[in-house]
Amino acid sequence: MSSETPLPPRGPGAPARNAYAELLRDSRGLKREQQHARDTWFARLAADKKDEVLFELEILLKGLACFSNPRNHPGAGRRQTIVSYDFRQQLAHAKDGMARVVQLARTMLGEKDRAFVFQRYLETVLPEDTSRTRLHYAAMAQETPESSLFVLRHGLTNLIEVNTGLLRLPRVTYRLFYAQLALTMREIAQSSFFNPLSALEFRPEFDRIGSTAVLELIQSVPFEHAHRLVALTFLSLFRMLRYLRLLDTFARDHSDRTMAGRVYLVLAVLRSDGRALSNFLRRRAGELLAQGYEKEILRIPCADMSARHDDLAIEGHRLIAIKDALASISQSVRLDLRRAFEHDLPAADASTPEPELRARVLAATANLRPALELAILFLGRSLGAKLDSARVFEEPGTRKATSGRLRQNTWMFAQITRAFASKARACDPTSDRWSTNETFSFVRDFLGYFRAMGYPLLVMGEHARARELLGSLASLRDTDLLDRARLEAAVRECEAFYDFLIQLFERTSKGPDLTGVAFDRQAAARALMLYLGD
Repeated sequence: MSSETPLPPRGPGAPARNAYAELLRDSRGLKREQQHARDTWFARLAADKKDEVLFELEILLKGLACFSNPRNHPGAGRRQTIVSYDFRQQLAHAKDGMARVVQLARTMLGEKDRAFVFQRYLETVLPEDTSRTRLHYAAMAQETPESSLFVLRHGLTNLIEVNTGLLRLPRVTYRLFYAQLALTMREIAQSSFFNPLSALEFRPEFDRIGSTAVLELIQSVPFEHAHRLVALTFLSLFRMLRYLRLLDTFARDHSDRTMAGRVYLVLAVLRSDGRALSNFLRRRAGELLAQGYEKEILRIPCADMSARHDDLAIEGHRLIAIKDALASISQSVRLDLRRAFEHDLPAADASTPEPELRARVLAATANLRPALELAILFLGRSLGAKLDSARVFEEPGTRKATSGRLRQNTWMFAQITRAFASKARACDPTSDRWSTNETFSFVRDFLGYFRAMGYPLLVMGEHARARELLGSLASLRDTDLLDRARLEAAVRECEAFYDFLIQLFERTSKGPDLTGVAFDRQAAARALMLYLGD
């Protein structure tokens, strides 16, 4: 990690607790003895690639819950009401996902799976109801991870039989589809050791961040709430990257003819987790950061306030930078996922041919991956560190992909900035809005685009007039009526920012990562149209 920028020293408000470790340990909500039993079981598990098997099993379980909500399905929005849809295809996808969970459970149970099969056989042949009931409840006890896996396998096996019957119906209504998946959710929620249904939950088996620089960066963040928010954001972004790797694995496995079910369940988790992260950062980040800063100030005795003033001012500005970075990530994740789900991926009921589905999934993940990786690099830069993408991420060729995405974003936002400046130069803020059709909504739109795409470019490109630009845009945001002087100041700064973006575009294009890689202006223009369409 020596090539990465040295981290700033831990400030006076840096937390003694490790939020990263706590999220890995506690976000699932297992009791201490359950966690120890699960760790012991996993350490002894002999299955090949056991971490990948367990990850797929738990994500498919979570996918069954997320897939019950049509908002997590890909496809452009439809005008029909949801009650008019036929959900047979969606139910078939859910059934295929359940079958895969059962297969993975059998893999982890190994030889002990035979005991489960024999137990089910005994239940069917015992003549006495009391004996059968006793045997059933003895098998349903969840005292160990293995017995919990037995119970889960048993419940899903029964639900698959019910699904098979439901799929013989000429039409499956949404209420029937949801009721079946609600039963599935209840089965998963009752699992003592395999219940991943919480939003933004993590597990030490497969969520550990491998980059020492990122871990040290998380620990350097001041104040408890800020520390936890940054840890949560990093973990969530890395988790979503792992979802993309899982989708790539499914799309490239041509031996699996039922991959569509697995794909749509994982996509549902990706959309749900992305929305949960975006909403949490947008609604709660500023409040939590302010509360943490207030608590730190209130702890300081009055006699020490003067001595601590400069340090507190520095930490306050750092918290503002963290807030702005988290707000930008919230907006960009929301927009990138929405474009992928509404434009790049086929609807769950589209009966897309298998080769086309594989190709479109690979194309969607190829677009989403550099966007998420850039969000991670941007958060690191906002915290004062230049992270080396080749060392932070697992996929080969990451540096070229992130550089290509940065170049595309730079060109796109340069066009947005130029259009805003041109529109602002032509408008008249003093016009009587009651008597004309002139609208100034373009200012609000530009501020939203700036937060999602422009602010990361400002930080990562190290714009020399960043403070002046942010101040001029803040003056537009803080008033309901446009003032000519304020608007002109913002336009001047945006024109200077446009010149900076063009220079950044040229520098990025000439960098070693993009040597010989031509810029696809038509693809960038199409991406810009989709971006503006949102």
